[in-house]
Amino acid sequence: MKYPLDLRRIGLLAITFALVHGGVAWAASKAASNPDVGRASGAKIAQADASSGAQSDPDSVAEPANEANSDGNSGASGSMQGDVADLMQLIHDGTLTEMRTTYNGGYGASMFFYAQDMTYYVALFQNKRFWRVIRTSDQTRAEAIYAGFARQTAQLAEVEIRRTQLQAQNASIERVISESQARAQRLQADIQVARAQEAKVADYQRQTQDEMLALREEKEKAQSQLRQLQQQVLQLQRQAEAGLPGGR
Repeated sequence: MKYPLDLRRIGLLAITFALVHGGVAWAASKAASNPDVGRASGAKIAQADASSGAQSDPDSVAEPANEANSDGNSGASGSMQGDVADLMQLIHDGTLTEMRTTYNGGYGASMFFYAQDMTYYVALFQNKRFWRVIRTSDQTRAEAIYAGFARQTAQLAEVEIRRTQLQAQNASIERVISESQARAQRLQADIQVARAQEAKVADYQRQTQDEMLALREEKEKAQSQLRQLQQQVLQLQRQAEAGLPGGR
Protein backbone atom coordinates (compact mmCIF):
# COMPACT_ATOMS: atom_id res chain seq x y z
CA MET A 1 0.00 0.00 0.00
CA LYS A 2 2.89 2.42 0.61
CA TYR A 3 4.61 1.78 -2.70
CA PRO A 4 1.98 3.48 -4.89
CA LEU A 5 2.22 6.66 -2.73
CA ASP A 6 5.99 6.72 -3.02
CA LEU A 7 5.75 6.25 -6.73
CA ARG A 8 3.32 9.13 -6.97
CA ARG A 9 5.68 11.40 -5.04
CA ILE A 10 8.62 10.41 -7.20
CA GLY A 11 6.55 11.15 -10.29
CA LEU A 12 5.51 14.59 -9.03
CA LEU A 13 9.12 15.50 -8.20
CA ALA A 14 10.23 14.42 -11.66
CA ILE A 15 7.52 16.54 -13.30
CA THR A 16 8.43 19.58 -11.13
CA PHE A 17 12.13 19.23 -11.94
CA ALA A 18 11.33 19.02 -15.64
CA LEU A 19 9.19 22.18 -15.50
CA VAL A 20 11.83 24.12 -13.63
CA HIS A 21 14.57 22.96 -15.95
CA GLY A 22 12.46 23.88 -18.94
CA GLY A 23 11.77 27.42 -17.55
CA VAL A 24 15.46 28.05 -16.96
CA ALA A 25 16.33 26.86 -20.42
CA TRP A 26 13.62 29.08 -21.93
CA ALA A 27 14.88 32.15 -20.00
CA ALA A 28 18.44 31.46 -21.10
CA SER A 29 17.37 31.21 -24.72
CA LYS A 30 15.45 34.52 -24.43
CA ALA A 31 18.47 36.22 -22.88
CA ALA A 32 20.71 34.91 -25.61
CA SER A 33 18.33 36.10 -28.33
CA ASN A 34 17.85 39.63 -26.72
CA PRO A 35 20.99 40.80 -24.79
CA ASP A 36 19.40 44.21 -23.88
CA VAL A 37 16.83 42.44 -21.79
CA GLY A 38 19.57 40.57 -19.95
CA ARG A 39 21.51 43.72 -19.29
CA ALA A 40 18.39 45.56 -18.14
CA SER A 41 17.53 42.74 -15.80
CA GLY A 42 21.06 42.75 -14.42
CA ALA A 43 20.97 46.53 -13.98
CA LYS A 44 17.64 46.33 -12.17
CA ILE A 45 19.00 43.67 -9.88
CA ALA A 46 22.15 45.69 -9.19
CA GLN A 47 20.09 48.82 -8.61
CA ALA A 48 17.82 46.96 -6.24
CA ASP A 49 20.83 45.64 -4.35
CA ALA A 50 22.35 49.11 -4.14
CA SER A 51 19.08 50.61 -2.94
CA SER A 52 18.72 47.90 -0.38
CA GLY A 53 22.27 48.48 0.82
CA ALA A 54 21.74 52.26 1.02
CA GLN A 55 18.48 51.90 2.90
CA SER A 56 19.96 49.43 5.31
CA ASP A 57 22.77 51.89 6.37
CA PRO A 58 21.87 55.51 5.49
CA ASP A 59 24.39 57.10 7.88
CA SER A 60 27.37 55.48 6.21
CA VAL A 61 27.31 58.10 3.41
CA ALA A 62 25.76 61.06 5.19
CA GLU A 63 28.23 61.22 8.04
CA PRO A 64 31.36 61.94 5.95
CA ALA A 65 29.53 64.76 4.13
CA ASN A 66 28.45 66.31 7.40
CA GLU A 67 31.97 66.02 8.75
CA ALA A 68 33.39 67.77 5.69
CA ASN A 69 30.84 70.60 6.01
CA SER A 70 31.58 70.97 9.69
CA ASP A 71 35.31 71.03 9.04
CA GLY A 72 34.84 73.67 6.34
CA ASN A 73 32.82 75.96 8.60
CA SER A 74 35.21 75.61 11.50
CA GLY A 75 38.13 76.28 9.18
CA ALA A 76 36.54 79.45 7.82
CA SER A 77 35.67 80.68 11.30
CA GLY A 78 39.13 79.88 12.59
CA SER A 79 40.73 81.69 9.64
CA MET A 80 38.71 84.84 10.24
CA GLN A 81 39.40 84.82 13.96
CA GLY A 82 43.03 84.11 13.25
CA ASP A 83 43.38 87.15 10.97
CA VAL A 84 41.73 89.37 13.57
CA ALA A 85 43.99 88.03 16.30
CA ASP A 86 47.08 88.42 14.10
CA LEU A 87 46.18 92.00 13.27
CA MET A 88 45.58 92.91 16.90
CA GLN A 89 48.87 91.34 17.92
CA LEU A 90 50.79 93.15 15.19
CA ILE A 91 49.19 96.46 16.18
CA HIS A 92 50.11 95.79 19.80
CA ASP A 93 53.70 95.01 18.76
CA GLY A 94 53.90 98.18 16.69
CA THR A 95 55.15 96.35 13.60
CA LEU A 96 52.43 97.60 11.22
CA THR A 97 52.32 100.70 9.06
CA GLU A 98 48.90 102.35 8.85
CA MET A 99 48.54 103.35 5.22
CA ARG A 100 44.91 104.46 4.99
CA THR A 101 42.02 105.02 7.39
CA THR A 102 38.49 106.27 6.85
CA TYR A 103 35.99 107.17 9.56
CA ASN A 104 32.25 107.55 9.07
CA GLY A 105 30.41 107.96 12.35
CA GLY A 106 31.27 105.04 14.58
CA TYR A 107 32.42 102.93 11.61
CA GLY A 108 35.83 102.87 10.02
CA ALA A 109 38.08 101.10 7.53
CA SER A 110 41.87 100.82 7.64
CA MET A 111 44.61 99.35 5.49
CA PHE A 112 47.81 98.27 7.21
CA PHE A 113 51.10 97.07 5.72
CA TYR A 114 53.30 94.44 7.33
CA ALA A 115 56.70 95.00 5.73
CA GLN A 116 58.31 91.86 7.09
CA ASP A 117 55.99 89.58 5.10
CA MET A 118 54.97 92.15 2.45
CA THR A 119 51.38 91.57 3.57
CA TYR A 120 48.43 93.93 3.64
CA TYR A 121 45.71 93.84 6.30
CA VAL A 122 42.42 95.51 5.44
CA ALA A 123 40.05 95.92 8.38
CA LEU A 124 36.47 97.03 8.87
CA PHE A 125 35.61 98.09 12.41
CA GLN A 126 32.88 99.64 14.53
CA ASN A 127 33.67 101.75 17.60
CA LYS A 128 37.32 100.68 17.22
CA ARG A 129 36.37 96.99 17.35
CA PHE A 130 37.47 94.97 14.36
CA TRP A 131 34.56 93.50 12.45
CA ARG A 132 36.21 92.01 9.38
CA VAL A 133 39.87 91.55 8.54
CA ILE A 134 41.19 90.53 5.12
CA ARG A 135 44.85 89.61 4.65
CA THR A 136 46.43 89.66 1.22
CA SER A 137 49.80 90.13 -0.44
CA ASP A 138 48.25 91.76 -3.52
CA GLN A 139 48.34 95.55 -3.20
CA THR A 140 45.73 96.08 -5.93
CA ARG A 141 43.32 93.70 -4.22
CA ALA A 142 44.02 95.34 -0.86
CA GLU A 143 43.22 98.79 -2.32
CA ALA A 144 40.00 97.47 -3.86
CA ILE A 145 38.91 95.84 -0.59
CA TYR A 146 39.73 99.01 1.33
CA ALA A 147 37.69 101.12 -1.09
CA GLY A 148 34.77 98.72 -0.70
CA PHE A 149 35.03 98.82 3.09
CA ALA A 150 35.20 102.64 3.03
CA ARG A 151 32.02 102.81 0.95
CA GLN A 152 30.38 100.35 3.31
CA THR A 153 31.25 102.51 6.33
CA ALA A 154 29.61 105.49 4.62
CA GLN A 155 26.45 103.48 4.02
CA LEU A 156 26.40 102.04 7.53
CA ALA A 157 26.98 105.43 9.13
CA GLU A 158 24.13 107.19 7.33
CA VAL A 159 21.58 106.17 9.95
CA GLU A 160 23.94 106.97 12.81
CA ILE A 161 24.83 110.39 11.37
CA ARG A 162 21.17 111.16 10.73
CA ARG A 163 20.34 110.12 14.29
CA THR A 164 23.07 112.42 15.64
CA GLN A 165 21.74 115.30 13.55
CA LEU A 166 18.18 114.70 14.71
CA GLN A 167 19.35 114.51 18.33
CA ALA A 168 21.13 117.86 17.94
CA GLN A 169 18.09 119.40 16.27
CA ASN A 170 15.79 118.09 18.99
CA ALA A 171 18.15 119.40 21.67
CA SER A 172 18.23 122.81 19.95
CA ILE A 173 14.43 122.90 19.72
CA GLU A 174 14.10 121.88 23.36
CA ARG A 175 16.59 124.61 24.33
CA VAL A 176 14.60 127.21 22.39
CA ILE A 177 11.39 125.94 24.00
CA SER A 178 12.98 126.23 27.45
CA GLU A 179 14.22 129.75 26.70
CA SER A 180 10.81 130.73 25.34
CA GLN A 181 9.10 129.34 28.41
CA ALA A 182 11.49 131.26 30.66
CA ARG A 183 10.89 134.43 28.62
CA ALA A 184 7.14 133.90 28.82
CA GLN A 185 7.38 133.44 32.59
CA ARG A 186 9.41 136.66 32.92
CA LEU A 187 6.91 138.55 30.78
CA GLN A 188 4.04 137.12 32.81
CA ALA A 189 5.76 138.24 35.99
CA ASP A 190 6.30 141.72 34.51
CA ILE A 191 2.64 141.88 33.49
CA GLN A 192 1.55 140.89 36.99
CA VAL A 193 3.82 143.55 38.50
CA ALA A 194 2.52 146.14 36.05
CA ARG A 195 -1.08 145.25 36.79
CA ALA A 196 -0.48 145.44 40.51
CA GLN A 197 1.28 148.76 40.11
CA GLU A 198 -1.48 150.06 37.87
CA ALA A 199 -4.01 149.18 40.56
CA LYS A 200 -1.91 151.01 43.14
CA VAL A 201 -1.57 154.01 40.86
CA ALA A 202 -5.32 154.04 40.25
CA ASP A 203 -5.97 153.92 43.97
CA TYR A 204 -3.45 156.70 44.54
CA GLN A 205 -5.04 158.77 41.79
CA ARG A 206 -8.51 158.38 43.31
CA GLN A 207 -7.19 159.21 46.75
CA THR A 208 -5.33 162.24 45.44
CA GLN A 209 -8.38 163.38 43.51
CA ASP A 210 -10.53 163.11 46.61
CA GLU A 211 -7.96 165.02 48.64
CA MET A 212 -7.75 167.65 45.93
CA LEU A 213 -11.51 168.11 45.92
CA ALA A 214 -11.55 168.29 49.67
CA LEU A 215 -8.79 170.89 49.67
CA ARG A 216 -10.53 172.90 46.98
CA GLU A 217 -13.72 172.91 49.01
CA GLU A 218 -11.76 173.83 52.10
CA LYS A 219 -10.06 176.62 50.17
CA GLU A 220 -13.35 177.98 48.94
CA LYS A 221 -14.74 177.94 52.47
CA ALA A 222 -11.64 179.65 53.76
CA GLN A 223 -11.81 182.28 51.05
CA SER A 224 -15.48 182.89 51.81
CA GLN A 225 -14.71 183.16 55.49
CA LEU A 226 -11.82 185.49 54.70
CA ARG A 227 -14.04 187.75 52.65
CA GLN A 228 -16.60 187.86 55.43
CA LEU A 229 -13.94 188.70 57.98
CA GLN A 230 -12.48 191.37 55.75
CA GLN A 231 -15.90 192.96 55.37
CA GLN A 232 -16.49 192.72 59.12
CA VAL A 233 -13.14 194.28 59.83
CA LEU A 234 -13.87 197.06 57.39
CA GLN A 235 -17.23 197.78 59.01
CA LEU A 236 -15.73 197.73 62.48
CA GLN A 237 -12.97 200.04 61.35
CA ARG A 238 -15.50 202.42 59.93
CA GLN A 239 -17.48 202.35 63.14
CA ALA A 240 -14.37 202.93 65.14
CA GLU A 241 -13.39 205.94 63.06
CA ALA A 242 -16.83 207.46 62.97
CA GLY A 243 -16.84 211.08 64.30
CA LEU A 244 -13.13 211.50 63.97
CA PRO A 245 -11.73 214.34 61.91
CA GLY A 246 -10.91 213.33 58.45
CA GLY A 247 -13.28 210.48 58.75
CA ARG A 248 -15.23 209.63 55.76
